[in-house]
Amino acid sequence: MDLEEILTRGVAEIITKEELLEKLRSGRTLRLKMGFDPSKPNLHIGHYVGLRKIRQLQDLGHTVVLIVGDWTAQIGDPSGRDESRTMLDPETVRANADTYMQQFFRVVDRSRTEVRWQSEWFGKFTLADVFNLTSRFTLGQMMAHETFRKRYEQGLPLSLMELLYPLLQAYDSIAVEADVEFGGTDQKFNILAGRELQRMLGKEPQNVFLVPLLVGLDGRKMSKTFNNTIDLVDPPEEMYGKIMSMGDDVIIEYFILTTDVPMAEIEEMEREMKAGRVNPRDLKMRLARELITQLYDAEAARKAEEEFVRVFQRRELPSEMPQFRLTEPKNIVDLLVEAGLAASKSEARRLIQQGGVKLNEEVISDIEATIALTEPAVLRVGKRRFVQLVP
Repeated sequence: MDLEEILTRGVAEIITKEELLEKLRSGRTLRLKMGFDPSKPNLHIGHYVGLRKIRQLQDLGHTVVLIVGDWTAQIGDPSGRDESRTMLDPETVRANADTYMQQFFRVVDRSRTEVRWQSEWFGKFTLADVFNLTSRFTLGQMMAHETFRKRYEQGLPLSLMELLYPLLQAYDSIAVEADVEFGGTDQKFNILAGRELQRMLGKEPQNVFLVPLLVGLDGRKMSKTFNNTIDLVDPPEEMYGKIMSMGDDVIIEYFILTTDVPMAEIEEMEREMKAGRVNPRDLKMRLARELITQLYDAEAARKAEEEFVRVFQRRELPSEMPQFRLTEPKNIVDLLVEAGLAASKSEARRLIQQGGVKLNEEVISDIEATIALTEPAVLRVGKRRFVQLVP
């Protein structure tokens, strides 16, 4: 992929592109900053969009600087949220960070990455440092942040601690001497704050590199709340099934943002799909193979496709599934939770009431049903979750 395509394909905005091009052509090694707050344990395919970009520039010889937001994660980025986050304890943040980095380095080259923890500099911050930092920005500037402004106008809680978040992220750029900072479009305010702080302190301002926010499988915002994410740790079979369940209207966007399929080929796919000359199912299968090959390998993609065809096209059972020993009669709600097919009893009841629970392909509609076995059986929830029950 040439430099022009790196700076245009799947890119929402660069501030400024001319400055960045000049830096890239200068011959010096740039410091490419990307931060993450380990507030949850898993990265999803939306994060993958930005990770691919920094990997592409890393392959040109530049250094990735990964900021582990062990301080800001305890606050939680308020961007796009209409309520305050619950503060996390340091142990949870550290555990999440460990899993994040394992996933991060499935995409980015570890040998050319500098990992920095915010506690390196914020652990030494004094009250005088806080005063010095906060004095450089006004309340008016903070209220230009769309999330802050909306919450204030709606009379919703907005803590002073949350107002500090963009300033702390901005100071990260000072601490690591960032040349470019990457993020989604929802990070524009915070990254621009870093650029402005560098200018105030007489440093060369970082460039802002923004990538689009990838929508979830159902076309809404990608979020665990909506159960519409593809996590980087999803097994290949599950990843394949999720991609096949996505809406047809997001196929092209996923090809552009998450694969290396040439743009000319993607544009042809779009024309063929609009004309009705290609089945969207076939494009999803291609997309699934591309993504799984990138995140695992071609053999994993082949096996995942075989499994999908067996289970969803031939209506056969999966070749492998977890087992749960049922030695005595058990209420179906309790069974779903204990077998790991529902996260809670309320979710189990909802699944049953929606007709999503089957035992040996017979729908179970009664939340009071008792399940007893004399021989092995298959308990199924939705299209992709199976457990073999054994007496």
